This record gives sequence, structure tokens and C-alpha cells, in this order.
Amino acid sequence: MRVIIAGCGRVGSTLAARLVTEGHDVRIVDRSARTRRRLPTGFPGQFHEGNAYSRTVLEAAGIEHADAFVAVTSGDNSNIVSARTAKDSYRVPIVLARIYDPRRADIYRELGIPTVASVRWTVHEIHRTLLHRHLTPELAFGNGETLLVRSQLPDHLTGRRLTECDVDGEIRVVEVTRAGRSLLPGHGTPAEPGDLVTFAVAATALGRLRGFLDRELGT
Repeated sequence: MRVIIAGCGRVGSTLAARLVTEGHDVRIVDRSARTRRRLPTGFPGQFHEGNAYSRTVLEAAGIEHADAFVAVTSGDNSNIVSARTAKDSYRVPIVLARIYDPRRADIYRELGIPTVASVRWTVHEIHRTLLHRHLTPELAFGNGETLLVRSQLPDHLTGRRLTECDVDGEIRVVEVTRAGRSLLPGHGTPAEPGDLVTFAVAATALGRLRGFLDRELGT
């Protein structure tokens, strides 16, 4: 996959280094040639000096044949302009952008550009690590607001309907692995010993889910 990364700061350089080790064709664009020093010694990808919203620079980086474009410069304006250029002018299939000001998220959303809001993501991750280490997400959606979490049910929930764990808008049981087989639980499906349950849960409701799993429901 050919990936063009706009911005060779900590995020851009780390992402580039990881992608090249996985065998991807990586091209980096940054206004400052000095940022090249952030890349590992012997970095096999390309580095292009210039503004990421310059068509001349983007075309030199091969955007006309890019599979993905990632805008992670230090400015929201640069990110949105370059991401929009990649998406609208060059029809790059995958376009992602970093955002610093969450108030601008609606702008990206209207343009159909997925965003990574670094502050919100970091807060969710730190909160989870500190308080919910035994509830490790299998998958996260958006900027980490919604998670898929798997947990073995404690014995005190045996015989209770799995839907008793549902909380509207916060927690929902979406799958159960029982005796090595996966099933989608119905409204009356009871919990059995050894059930491994997958929950869709709001990041803000991890504490509530932990409460369900740590003690009897309703106590």
C-alpha cells in the first residue's frame, strides 16, 4: 500500500517507521527538512520538503497513485486543507486527519474525513489503563468513545438473562462464546458457567460494566 503522510512530527515519523517495517511504500511530506531526523536510520521511504496542500509537492510524492493519505501536521488548518485536497482532487481511497480542536470535528465529518482527536483518544486510553485494566477493549470506534470488550462472566450471574446487563445507550451484550461456539443471545438467553461475553460499551460506562461483573446486579 502506498501511504502519504503529511507531517513528520512524533506521530507522523512513528507511523511512517511502523508502516515501512510492514512492507508499505511510505512517502512523507513536511515543510521542514530538519524533521527528517526523526525518521530511523536507513528509512527506506521517501521524504518531500514542502507544504502538504501544494499540488506540486503532493504530485511529486506520488499522490495520484496513493492508496492512503494521513494528515498529522501540527495545525488543524493544514490538515483539513491537505486532507480535502487528497480526497476531492486526487480521489485517494483512504484519507485520515488529526484534529486538535474538537470543535472542528463537524467540519471534517461533513467532508467525510475520519479524524483522530488526539486529546480525547489519550484521555480515554489513560482512563481505561488506570481504572479498567481487566476490561481490555478488543476494538475501538470513532475516537475511542465506543468499545468492544470481552469478559468471562462471574459465577454470580449464572442463570440470569444476559440482557439484564444491557443499559440503554451505554452497554449491550452483542455476542457470547459458549463451549467454543459463538452465538447471538436472544432476549431470554440465560448466562451459563464459563460464558465469554462480548459487550459494546461506551467508554464512559466502563465503570458501570465493571460493577455489573464485580457484584450482583442491582446491589
